[in-house]
Amino acid sequence: MVTGFESTIYNKKCTFALIFLIIGQMSFFEIFLQNILNTTWLEITAVAFGLASVWFAKKENILVYPTGIVSVLIYVYICFFAKLYADMGINFFYFLMSVYGWYMWTRKDTRSERLKITRSSFQEHIFGILAGVLLFLLLSYILRNFTDSDVPWWDSLTTAIFIVAMWLMARKKIDNWTAWMAGNLISVPLYFYKGLVFTSFQYLVFLILAIAGYIEWDRKLKARAQAAQA
Repeated sequence: MVTGFESTIYNKKCTFALIFLIIGQMSFFEIFLQNILNTTWLEITAVAFGLASVWFAKKENILVYPTGIVSVLIYVYICFFAKLYADMGINFFYFLMSVYGWYMWTRKDTRSERLKITRSSFQEHIFGILAGVLLFLLLSYILRNFTDSDVPWWDSLTTAIFIVAMWLMARKKIDNWTAWMAGNLISVPLYFYKGLVFTSFQYLVFLILAIAGYIEWDRKLKARAQAAQA
């Protein structure tokens, strides 16, 4: 049986827990509000073009590349001052891969057909995994020894994942969406920690769009397979 004294102690504990919870929530929202107020128009512009780019990718629309190029070039500038050097490098790599992807998506093969959505082969899966691991090890070594990055491991991990994802997207492999999901999931807290709240929000939306993109590309793959069997 609970005595009156024990009940009082329990109620006090609950009260203190509630107070700490409210204070924690206030601190979170204060940080969130402050980050919004500190967001520059340059970052907002990069976010807008980045979201547009992922939307066009989901729709398998060639505009994914021109909108993406605008976004990544702005982020090269932003990441340099945020000390996210690997992400600065990957955004420059995105620019190069966007040019490559633009070419791949518009060129025609010997049968005058454009690149189609496909699944990665076993060999391509192995290549992607090995490339991601090697890139992570290389980038983490560079960031830890030659830069002042305070998040070398996380920065390197997201960079390695996104490089593989960009390569897969340029070749219209549906597996690119799986890689984007993983990288976006890590990037949400990473960019919030760095004070880039709009960019953190962008990666949350990217995560949702990556899931939707996978579903849509998978639907197109199945529809094409069914049409071929008809």
